[in-house]
Amino acid sequence: MALTPNLTAHWDEPDSYTVAGYERHYGYQALRKALEMDPDAIIGELKESGLRGRGGAGFPTGMKWSFVPQGDGKPHYLVVNADESEPGACKDIPLMLASSQHLIEGMIIASYAIRANHAFVYIRGEVPHVIRRMHAAVRDAYDNGYLGKNILGSGFDLDITVHGGAGAYICGEETALLSSLEGMRGQPRLKPPFPAVAGLYACPTVVNNVETIASVPAIIRNGGDWYASYGTEKSKGIKVFAVSGHVNNPGIFEAPLGITMRELLGYAGGIRDGHNLKFFVVGGSSVPMLTEDHLDAELSYEGMEAVGTMLGTATPMVFDETVSVVRAITGWLDFYKHESCGKCTPCREGTWWIDQLLHNLKSGTGKTEDLATLNELCAQILGRSFCALGDAAATPYPQALNLFRSEFEAGTHTAADDLFDPAASVVFSGVKTS
Repeated sequence: MALTPNLTAHWDEPDSYTVAGYERHYGYQALRKALEMDPDAIIGELKESGLRGRGGAGFPTGMKWSFVPQGDGKPHYLVVNADESEPGACKDIPLMLASSQHLIEGMIIASYAIRANHAFVYIRGEVPHVIRRMHAAVRDAYDNGYLGKNILGSGFDLDITVHGGAGAYICGEETALLSSLEGMRGQPRLKPPFPAVAGLYACPTVVNNVETIASVPAIIRNGGDWYASYGTEKSKGIKVFAVSGHVNNPGIFEAPLGITMRELLGYAGGIRDGHNLKFFVVGGSSVPMLTEDHLDAELSYEGMEAVGTMLGTATPMVFDETVSVVRAITGWLDFYKHESCGKCTPCREGTWWIDQLLHNLKSGTGKTEDLATLNELCAQILGRSFCALGDAAATPYPQALNLFRSEFEAGTHTAADDLFDPAASVVFSGVKTS
């Protein structure tokens, strides 16, 4: 399947993030078209396009916009979730660096469609260079009349605020993000009510991922049917795939949904020379891993579901045979345990217990019964935590055990093994050596 550059088409131009650089390539033409359309017609165009949220959940974008009540007398808000913190995910950050104006134009169109006059970009605090870039891009848009009062003489007003977070993974959850944006501790809220009804400042709010909003201008300019002509029946459109790990040419590749991992690996130069593929995870560390047997599965929402995983953020991490699965899973659980906000018991306590047992297995001091205990812990957390962080922590282990059981068993001993000496045995790359 051929690559289809859209958001990434002009990243080789040094001024791609400026208004001048953007206008050389259809920049703000979609906005002019949108401002002459009825807002509901824009939402209809998004529904026809089949665009689904690119942050991982994959919820239909046009449908989300249509949930915002109209004529309610309240301010409406658009919030762009740029708190990209998932281990292994790196697509929104380069998008903001090189395609800032795509995002801003998409925000203006989206705000017009949901009748919002104030929009926010919430960016993770660890990337100050991205925050500075977005501030500069927003100022550029103001200076050229695309933001502020009476945009392009349409009578539509919009202000954009760029907000830097404080570096909490939990703020990638949309309601925790809204709490943080309001100046409170970033913890998820009970739903319902959903943000579309009671979001930022208890007003109707749409929260969308960076890539989702940046995709809007091309859809409005070319039509929803054009966008829907790419991809698969249930996963329409073009997707930014960020391939990292043990490949010769890691990077970002934009292609229609439905491309296979084998094809993406070809664009990434294949597994690094002299090594073989061991496993890969498609959507960040919070989805079940896959192996060489799954290289020809479609990278689509339904294609990944069919093989027992999720598309997620579509940022594949690739690992060769030098990697210990036990060490990889333990590292991810270290992260989830640390980033748990502590609000709910399943996540707060469950991530701690999973992490402790995994560390025992990694060091070779685990017990045989720990393997079953870990499965039970994951089952107890899954679907029972306040937000998806608990699910993310409970997802990697069961599939890893299923595929690489011997590596976990190598870190165990039976309770009756009195001769076992943990000080004399260490696990390296999943193999116990004395």
